[in-house]
Amino acid sequence: MITQRSTHQAFPHFRRTARRYTLATAAILIAVQQLVFASNLNANNIDTALILAVDTSQSVNQVRFRLQMDGIAAALEDPGVINTILGGPRGAIAIMLVSWADHSHFLLPWTLVRSKQDAHDTAGRIRRLPRQVGEYTCMARMLRTLNETVLESAPFNPLKTVVDISGDGIDNCESEASLTRARDDVVKTGAVINGLPIIVDGIRLVGEGAYRAPGAGLVPLIPPDQRERITLKSWYERNVIGGFGAFTIAANGYRDFARAMRSKFVVEISWAAEANRINPDDLPQPTVKLR
Repeated sequence: MITQRSTHQAFPHFRRTARRYTLATAAILIAVQQLVFASNLNANNIDTALILAVDTSQSVNQVRFRLQMDGIAAALEDPGVINTILGGPRGAIAIMLVSWADHSHFLLPWTLVRSKQDAHDTAGRIRRLPRQVGEYTCMARMLRTLNETVLESAPFNPLKTVVDISGDGIDNCESEASLTRARDDVVKTGAVINGLPIIVDGIRLVGEGAYRAPGAGLVPLIPPDQRERITLKSWYERNVIGGFGAFTIAANGYRDFARAMRSKFVVEISWAAEANRINPDDLPQPTVKLR
């Protein structure tokens, strides 16, 4: 039989035990929540957010489109590229692939790559992407689309953001001044714009043979004997690239795209102290088999 005294002694002990249990449970729940939050935060922390913007205007037929997709996929599967991804401070990058001509199409949404398997899986997806047919080379329009819809709303926390633009001609939708404004607006977000001009005809002057979108409002072409001799690579360097460490590497035709993309990829995701002093043309080039 429990006496009045023992009852008063027992219940305070019970209350103290219950209180300790409640506090311990709350502490565990808080710790679990913190771990989940940290895990989610770490999952969003990446080294590089890389936007691959690929030209699909009228000059890019099905064969040329496939060469571009195979070249990007081959770069992702390259052991040197994978080691560079995994060797970064956070060991992860995110990739988005955009095709552009008259309008932009988001062919591959933001995709996280933080393992060899991720890289190979993403390469497989890129090889299966459908071609989006376009007509004109509207680069300024594409940059404005990226600025308005992608750069401010990326679901990741990157240490750097890179826009990688490839194409075989100049913007034939808008003036160079309009393109410059669009480029500068992207750079103001902190992104770097690199260029991969595809040189189909090395002796052709920039703008020769280019037809323009109706109402583009471009200045008429200067007669050939009065025209500044400028290559597509030089035009990219003048009008396209921008931001800290921006650079251009040219592909000598579409069948050289894989080699140029792999070299460019390594520099864009590299975190070596001397990365910004690397000449992509000096990097060793493996033999890439295209499918």
